[in-house]
Amino acid sequence: MNVRIAALAPTLSFLILTATTAVAQETATAEKPLRAGIIGLDTSHVTAFTKLLNDPKAPAEVAGVRIVAAYPGGSQDIPSSHDRVPEYTKTLKETYGVEIVDSIDDLLGKVDVVLLESVDGRPHLKQAEPVLKARKPLFIDKPVAGTLADALAIFELAKQTGTPVFSSSSLRYGAETQKARAGEFGPVAGCDAYSPCALEEHHPDLYWYGVHGVETLFTVMGTGCEKVSRTTTPETDVAVGVWKDGRIGTFRGVREGTPHGYGATIFGKKKIAQAGAYDGYKPLVVEIVKFFKTGKAPVSPEETIEIFAFMEAADESKRQDGRPVTLESVLARARAEVASRGK
Repeated sequence: MNVRIAALAPTLSFLILTATTAVAQETATAEKPLRAGIIGLDTSHVTAFTKLLNDPKAPAEVAGVRIVAAYPGGSQDIPSSHDRVPEYTKTLKETYGVEIVDSIDDLLGKVDVVLLESVDGRPHLKQAEPVLKARKPLFIDKPVAGTLADALAIFELAKQTGTPVFSSSSLRYGAETQKARAGEFGPVAGCDAYSPCALEEHHPDLYWYGVHGVETLFTVMGTGCEKVSRTTTPETDVAVGVWKDGRIGTFRGVREGTPHGYGATIFGKKKIAQAGAYDGYKPLVVEIVKFFKTGKAPVSPEETIEIFAFMEAADESKRQDGRPVTLESVLARARAEVASRGK
């Protein structure tokens, strides 16, 4: 017996040391919040997120991460971007005591984790590159990028550098939507999701705002969509996806003539249910905090990439007068573009 105990001593010592280290890390995190930085002060998300994270009385689920620095950014050719920067910069600086810096490199020297909030998806790849190369965990707000090729490039660089990264719309974390994801309505046979779908000339049509409803659709349906066909008018878009198991999911994007809102009808095997409502930013911020503390992304790169491939295929279907377009075809084209950049 003594021999066995002696033989186990190194293992027991290692386990004790590991447990002690974990407790110490938790204690350190509780005493010293993770320092977070923001890139892009041109969306209301930055003030909403900062208000939640920097609240000295923040509940436990959003405590432990504090916004300490921000790089304003902004896009001169999108009024809804550059017109907002001064106001949000002033609010973060004067209301929340956030340091405003002149560059992303300056930001990275002051923070542990980063939220990329630029409302314009086009600069996301360029803005994400130094963050990923510095191996700072990164949350990217919607859209993850301005093109499918850029989205692929971001996730590939994250993989190469071993840097945790994830992107999501707040609509993913609506309470009823999460119930559907968890199977409370039974296996999902189909879903009809809808959201506002304002267009922006520099982005694929659904990337700018339709992404919210498409995120709801994929949260409920999961991955596996094979092809998309789209019908579009000045007021409305309808994109119909067929999944590899024969299920059908649709996204309706509303621009004019109907009150703007978010929702979904879920055809579960147990019941037909309504979901897809916007439940505020806090549920998403809770997931961001978990992600920063654990380094584990709650949404896989594969799912996010499929969401953006769905929307790109919908654009291609529009160009082809509504003909079905496979996700694999648009992904192949995007992969080829990424590969050509390396030559």
